[in-house]
Order: sequence, then C-alpha cells, then structure tokens
Amino acid sequence: MQTRVLTGITTTGTPHLGNYVGAIRPAIAASRRADVDAFFFMADYHALIKSDDPARIERSRLEIAASWLAAGLDPNKVTFYRQSDIPEIPELTWFLICVTAKGLLNRAHAYKASVDQNTEKGEDPDAGVTAGLYMYPVLMAADILAFNAQHVPVGRDQIQHIEMARDIAQRFNHIYQREFFVLPEALIEEQVATLPGLDGRKMSKSYDNTIPLFAGGTKQLRETIMRIVTDSRMPGEPKDPDSSSLFTIFQAFASEAESAAFRRALEEGIGWGEAKQVLYERIEADVAPMRERYENLIARPAAIEEILREGARKARAIAGPKIAELRDAIGLRAMSSVTMHAGTSKLPSKSGRSPRFASFRDSDGSFRFRLFSSEGDELLLSKSFKDPKAAGAVQKQLKTLGGAAATLHTLPLSLVLELDGEPVASTPDYVDEPARDEALVYLREALDLLAAQDGE
Repeated sequence: MQTRVLTGITTTGTPHLGNYVGAIRPAIAASRRADVDAFFFMADYHALIKSDDPARIERSRLEIAASWLAAGLDPNKVTFYRQSDIPEIPELTWFLICVTAKGLLNRAHAYKASVDQNTEKGEDPDAGVTAGLYMYPVLMAADILAFNAQHVPVGRDQIQHIEMARDIAQRFNHIYQREFFVLPEALIEEQVATLPGLDGRKMSKSYDNTIPLFAGGTKQLRETIMRIVTDSRMPGEPKDPDSSSLFTIFQAFASEAESAAFRRALEEGIGWGEAKQVLYERIEADVAPMRERYENLIARPAAIEEILREGARKARAIAGPKIAELRDAIGLRAMSSVTMHAGTSKLPSKSGRSPRFASFRDSDGSFRFRLFSSEGDELLLSKSFKDPKAAGAVQKQLKTLGGAAATLHTLPLSLVLELDGEPVASTPDYVDEPARDEALVYLREALDLLAAQDGE
C-alpha cells in the first residue's frame, strides 16, 4: 500500500547547497521508496505572492526544475508538475474559500506577523497586505486536497498550514456530508540537515551568505568556498572541528571515514586555505556530475517543458475527476443532470426506471455481470468469477454500497471499482477525460439510487 506524499517547491531564487542538503537530496531519496507515491509540484502561483518580477519568476521556474531533475528526480517514477498547469487547483481554491472561516485565516502566522509589524509602526493593520498573502493557506490546502495527499513534508514553521488544510477539509466534508477529502498529516523531518553559510549563520538567501549549487560553475563554487569565514589560527595550530563551518559542511557530503580523516587533519593543524581546498574538492566530486546534467537541461528548456506537461497530465488525471465529483456535490451540475427533490431521500432517475444488473456466462465458462444505468447505458462490467454465487455476492455488496463509499480509481479513459482493496469491475473506455469524469458522477448516482432502494 503506497502513501501519497506531496512536496511543494518554491520557485523564487536560485538553489544553493543548503537547499540541496536540507530539502532536495532527502526528498529525492524518499521518492525512491516503493511504499511512496511521490508528488512534487513547483509552487509558481505561491511565488506571485512574493514577487512581481516576471523575468525572475520565469527564470526561477526553469532553474529550479532543472536543479531537481539534475539532482536525480525521476519524472517516470514521480508526478512532477507546475502548479499553474493544473486549472483544477484555482477552482478548488474557490470552493474551499467559500467554506473557510475568516477567523481561521486571521490566525495565520504570516498574516499575523504583517499585522503586528504594521501595528508597531502605527500604520493601518492591513497596510501592504495583499489578498494573496491572506488567502495563501487556502491555496496551499487546495494543492494538498486536490490529490488527497496523506503526508506533506514541511518545516516546523509550516505545520500550521497543514492544520488549517485539515480544518478546511473537515468543514467541507461536514457541509456536504461526504468524506471527499483525506485529512493530510504534516511530515516533520526532525534530522533535517542545516548548513552554515559563509558567515557561520544558517545558509539563507536572506543573509546573503549562500554557496551556489550550480550557478557560476566550478570556478564560482571554489571562489565562494574560499570566502567562508574562519578564525585566526595559523597553519600548524590545532583547529576545533566541532566549531568549524568547514567541517559541518564537509560532513554533509562525506562518508564517515572521510569525515574522520578531515577531523584529524583539522586537529593536527591543517591550514584554513588547504582545508577549504579539501572541502571544495569533496563537494565538487558530488556536484560536478549533477552540474553537467543541469547545464544540459538548461540548454534544452523545451525538454523540461515536456517533462512538466507530462507531469501535469498525470496530475490532472487525478484532480479532474475529483473536481467533477465536487462540482456535482455542491450543485454545479450539467443542466441535464437530475437533482434530488426536496424532502426525498433518494435520487430519481430521468426515465423513472432503476439501474439494473444483468448477469451472463462468458465464453470461457466464467460468470460476469454488467450494471446498466436507468437509461440503459452500460456503467460497469465485472471481472470474471468462477462461481455465480461469488458474482451475486458482489452485486449484493454494490446494491448497499452507495456512491460515497465506492472506491473508484481513474485510468486515462476509464474507471476501476474496488471492493475490499480488490478490483471487481471497470467502466467502458470513454472518448476523452471529460466523458470519463462525467461517467464518474453518473456511476456514483446510480450506486446511491441502488442503495436507497435497497434500504426501502
């Protein structure tokens, strides 16, 4: 059983060594686990809250996508896409905004921090606060809930946003009386590596103390490492590895044996210049192959574009049916759809007839059945059963299941229905995704009608 893990990637700025060690490398390693269904998205809608520079947004998207791919993210094994390529995200954001309490958003840390700063300055509390900043938690909730992600890796400063996503999901589920959304959980990495920057503080763009991952090539990497601040101890004087930024950064790339050797060299008085050269060579050994891939990708933006578009197709195969289901639930149905009459407990069919099962024996002697809609359209074809009683037992389950409890998985042009974790039936292939999504709605309605009739 796979756990769906969704990771958002900020698209402002250029990746540095701290980003690689603290976020990129561990996330890619986790994505290779067999029990993880990994989703990675470039949060370019979120970037618009922080930057109004189109050139910066455009360049950052390219550099960051290339960086993750060069570092080993396999788009064939994960779902890797741009947030802005999924139109279901802003649509879901609006659905969620309509059920989100303003008081919940008032408590968001980023908004409160802006209000507090303005108050201290004697300004209007909302001075400089955009609606984008205020609604940021709802957009983040939509990012997660569109794919029913179970785990979301975040830093401790983002835990509140996951809790808000849970609150919003619970409220939507309560209002529309169905468990539409899985409640996500924050995945906190307690041992996330934090690298010191050039001045010894945490490596951060805010401090302007970063070491570039790929930008500027090997020459800039070496020149930047040579600028790391050290103490005044001369060559031959013992150095303290545990208080040295050089040793901390070295450990993030080296094996235990290499780290032990570097520790001894520092304790035995290696000069700082020589120590920096050792650090540069160790980092370069890891970074050089990735840099070559990065430069190749940057030179072929069309290739990156195709990877992201294919990722978007995979993502929309999940988000599309989810939005179709939600649109139906909240009343945004096609005019041809039949809604519930006030005061009734079941869905009437357009023809007055009920959905029906038709059992038959296949040419190989096995037993199967079809489920037809009230209008006579085939909705489901069962798998083969050796025993007609087994086929009948499944029909009986389906009659009491109801649309809300049905586990339906989307394929490119069809749907598969599961009972107790086993596929038992599938729909015909439809001409396109919209037709498949519409079929999902009608299938759930048919199961609701069967369940309502069975309970009479």
